[in-house]
Amino acid sequence: MKPRYTYWKEDDGSYLGYLNDYPDHWTQGVSLEDLKDHLRDLCELFGSEDIPGIKKEAELEIA
Repeated sequence: MKPRYTYWKEDDGSYLGYLNDYPDHWTQGVSLEDLKDHLRDLCELFGSEDIPGIKKEAELEIA
């Protein structure tokens, strides 16, 4: 699995980002590697639990 993410560096040197499948749930890190660790944690959490308020995207098959 290789989830896509969006990130940017703030003026103070910290990094902010989110998983593209969950753009409402940002996280931060003191470095890019730290941010990636937090994003991995979010990916595991969101993928393993049915959490209220977490929006998910799916495909609908129409016959």
